[in-house]
Amino acid sequence: MKQSLQIKLSQHLALTPQLQQSIRLLQLSTLELSQEVEQLLQDNPLLEVPDPSEPDTDLSSESSESTDEPGSLDETTQDNERWGDEYRPQDPDEDHDFNQPAALGLTLVQHLFSQLNLLNLSDRDRQLVAILIENLTEEGYLDTSLEDIAKSLPAEQEIESIELATALKHLQHMDPAGIGARNLSECLRLQIEALSADIPNRSVVMQLVSNHLDLLAAHDWTKLRKVLHCDEPVLRQTHQIIMGLNPKPGAAFLQNDTRYLVPDVIIRQIRGQWRAILNQAAIPRVRINRLYADLLSHNRGDNYTQFNNQLQEARWFIKNIQQRFDTILRVSQAIVDHQRNFFEHGEIAMCPLVLRDIAQEVNLHESTVSRVTSQKYMLTPRGIFELKYFFGSHVPTDAGGAFSSTAIRALIRQIVGSENPKKPLSDGQIAEMLTQQGVIVARRTIAKYRESLNIPPVSLRKTI
Repeated sequence: MKQSLQIKLSQHLALTPQLQQSIRLLQLSTLELSQEVEQLLQDNPLLEVPDPSEPDTDLSSESSESTDEPGSLDETTQDNERWGDEYRPQDPDEDHDFNQPAALGLTLVQHLFSQLNLLNLSDRDRQLVAILIENLTEEGYLDTSLEDIAKSLPAEQEIESIELATALKHLQHMDPAGIGARNLSECLRLQIEALSADIPNRSVVMQLVSNHLDLLAAHDWTKLRKVLHCDEPVLRQTHQIIMGLNPKPGAAFLQNDTRYLVPDVIIRQIRGQWRAILNQAAIPRVRINRLYADLLSHNRGDNYTQFNNQLQEARWFIKNIQQRFDTILRVSQAIVDHQRNFFEHGEIAMCPLVLRDIAQEVNLHESTVSRVTSQKYMLTPRGIFELKYFFGSHVPTDAGGAFSSTAIRALIRQIVGSENPKKPLSDGQIAEMLTQQGVIVARRTIAKYRESLNIPPVSLRKTI
């Protein structure tokens, strides 16, 4: 075969390092962006964080005289208008006494050992109780048999399971009630035994937790009345007593790993219009080190090539951060404009919205909008929401319009919340009710949405 040289022209798309960095910064969360800034501050001496005591100034005009610096990100948005009271969903366990030990920073083991030191026990018994404490789960259960614990101990100690059984009795008399139980039934029995002796229907309560928890979990009230030989008022009172017990006595001592979300934008109603405003607390304060930049502007020899590259890298970084937040703001405002009914009336007024709608409005690619809305959060008068929350599929209506899946979930929650607990509605009945309102939803779709809302099926919602 004869060899020859040929010239061929072709075009291909190549991402510049600056564009690659812009795309990467856009998809980072606020926390990841902070970590990125911290890392670059360590690697690049041309970047610095302004002193918090310095007044906020527009550095772009000052730096342009010597370095053409695009400016820092510590500008402040002035807005003296206040927005309405913030809606904060109530946590039913927010003020529960079970949360107090964790607030004090006390672990379950520490709490039990502090009680063990006060018991009048022999050294051997104290040692055995300590062994059991160390074998408890985080929820306060003893999920290892006494025989297995005895076998795991050194043979020279000659510890038998009967001794551990006695130690377990000491442990189960400690606080909190129910600690050291081998199963849920025993945990509830221990708590009932710790209650006052004059609680109503004590024998019925004890019989239920000892033998019929499966029927209680299935809400089989008819069979429960039959096996317990009691009428409906007694069963209702028994159920209320059991519901007041704690199935996880040790969970109150778990140290909560609280994670705080920093919203990227704040939604406020200003002069009757809903506006998206960047959260200044989420924007990193970073700028070019003016001293180094001035030195480089007067020394451009080969010896300073590395520093000149770092200066350019710093400029790109600041510009890309600015572009990141500008894009987030544009997308957020477009979402607010589409979902203004949500801010006025709540979830039930959510409109159908897809990425394509926002992409066309702000003249961005759908993939870019997807990056912007992932792990970015919006603080609204109704709480903090991820930007992706405002997107959802649609369901057709009789009038030829569309209904948001989020709004349908809100309707399902509303319908279930107002149903008769003695005669809860089935998925088919809920579908019929929505059809009467002009929203055509299949029964299986209702079931899927109900499960996503953690609403039990009709059989488990029925109460006495």
